Amino acid sequence: MAERTIVITGASDGIGASAARTLARAGERVAVVGRSGEKTRAVAEEIGADYFVSDFADLTQVRTLAAQLKARYPRIDVLVNNAGGIMGKRELTVDGHEKTFQVNHLAPFLLTNELLDVLTASKATVINTSSAANAFGHVDIDDLDAAGKYSTNRAYGTAKLENILFTTELHHRFNADGISTAAFHPGGVATNFAAESTSWFRFAYKTFIKRFMLTPEQGSDTLVWLATTEPGQDWVSGAYYAKRALAKANKQAYDAGLAQQLWDRSEALGQPSRRTPWISSIASAERNSAISSPDSGSGWENR
Repeated sequence: MAERTIVITGASDGIGASAARTLARAGERVAVVGRSGEKTRAVAEEIGADYFVSDFADLTQVRTLAAQLKARYPRIDVLVNNAGGIMGKRELTVDGHEKTFQVNHLAPFLLTNELLDVLTASKATVINTSSAANAFGHVDIDDLDAAGKYSTNRAYGTAKLENILFTTELHHRFNADGISTAAFHPGGVATNFAAESTSWFRFAYKTFIKRFMLTPEQGSDTLVWLATTEPGQDWVSGAYYAKRALAKANKQAYDAGLAQQLWDRSEALGQPSRRTPWISSIASAERNSAISSPDSGSGWENR
C-alpha cells in the first residue's frame, strides 16, 4: 500500500497518540494535532511526524489549522476527529458557544467542512470519536448551547450523540463524492480523560477502577481498523461502531431530519460573522466567572 496521509486530532495523549504510533509504524504519513504544544511535539518527534497546535475552544484557531493542513498536504486520505472531552461547569468559549458543544462537535464539524475540497478530491475517510455516553444525550436543536438546562454529563453525552448525527449527515451529503465516514466508541480507556472535570466520570479515572479499563492501545483498535480497512467492504459508511462491529446508539441518532437540522445549524453557528462584540463580552464574563470557581475545571484534549 502506498503511503497515505492521516491527520489525527487529539493526538498528544490517549487513544489519539496510540493510533498515531500504530499507523506511523505501519508506514503511514501521520500528522498529529493537539492543544498542548509540548505534548503534541513530543509525540510527533517520537514517531517522526508533522505536528500542529490548535485549541478547539477557539474557532479561529480551527480555521487556521485547516489552512495549515491544506497548505501542507495536497492530499489527506484519513481525517480522525478525536479531540474532545468532558468539561466542568457551563462555560462559554470566545466564540460564544457552550464549551462542551464547541470542542466536541462544532470544532470538528468546522474543521471537516474547511477541508472538504481536499477530502473529496482525496476520496478520504473521516472517522469521528464518539462514545457510548451518547445514550444519555439529548439534542435540543433550539438550544445547542445548553442555555436553558445544563449538566456536565448530559452535555458530554449530547455532544457524543451529535458526533454520530454528524457522521450520518456527512455520509448522506458527500458519500457520492467519495467521502466515507464512521463514528466509533473506544470503550472505557485508562487515560487522563475527565481527570480535571467536575463529572463523576473522573472518579473512574482516579480510583482502582482504572486498572480494569482498556489500555490506550486497546481503545484505539477500532479507530486503527477503520483507518486501515475498506469502507463499503469491511465497514458501512455513515454508521456507528464499537469493537469493530455495528453498535446501537441513542434513538435520536437515527433521526435523519435531526441530522440535517444539526448540520444546517452547525454551519450557521460556525460562521466567523457570529462572533459579535456583545457575544464576546458575555462569553468573557462567563469565562471569568467560571475561572474563579473552584469546580470549573475541564478535562478535554483527547480520548
